[in-house]
Amino acid sequence: MKSAVIVFPGLNRDRDMIAALTKISGTAPAVVWHQDADIPDVDLVVIPGGFSYGDYLRCGAIAARSPIMDKVRERAARGVKVLGVCNGFQILIEAGLLPGALMRNTSLKFVCREVKLEVTNADTAFTRGYSNGQIIRCPVAHHDGNYFADAETIARIEGNGQVAFRYAEGTNPNGSINDIAGILNDSKNVLGLMPHPENLIEAAHGGTDGRALFAGLLDKVA
Repeated sequence: MKSAVIVFPGLNRDRDMIAALTKISGTAPAVVWHQDADIPDVDLVVIPGGFSYGDYLRCGAIAARSPIMDKVRERAARGVKVLGVCNGFQILIEAGLLPGALMRNTSLKFVCREVKLEVTNADTAFTRGYSNGQIIRCPVAHHDGNYFADAETIARIEGNGQVAFRYAEGTNPNGSINDIAGILNDSKNVLGLMPHPENLIEAAHGGTDGRALFAGLLDKVA
């Protein structure tokens, strides 16, 4: 699997994502700086977590208007897989690649802890390493992860199988509507999620529950 990681000023999980992709795929991803003119020919484009541009406007709003995001949109339209984690999820929403909005956590506090996730749709390239209804562990670290959309949008994404992950067993850390933790676009080749699967891929991390997302994706595109 050939992959690329997009890096914006202020991101702080890019090295974690690069390490995870390298370890699981056996090939280091291309690193694309936000001012680069293009993205290499890859199977997967990833926008990792952090605080792009210091979250000084809205989380992800400035990064979403970077010229490199035009290239991300082009790749997504061609069917290339695109993954956004945490701030990457916020950027994908601000860029119009995913529906809805990510608001301030209902606690109004930054949350950094482990949560439980239910795999809601295992029939996608991103989730095929899991089974429907499977409960996995995953860490979160965010201040603005409260997913919201209007009733019509919620009905559409729920009915179309676009909810990939939900917070499970009462561990919703941010107040997201319907406990939504991760969503897909209509074509299901773009996934955004607030939890960090790249931080739970080996025993040294305390578990491997996040590994199947990357391993299943590798199997899909190999």
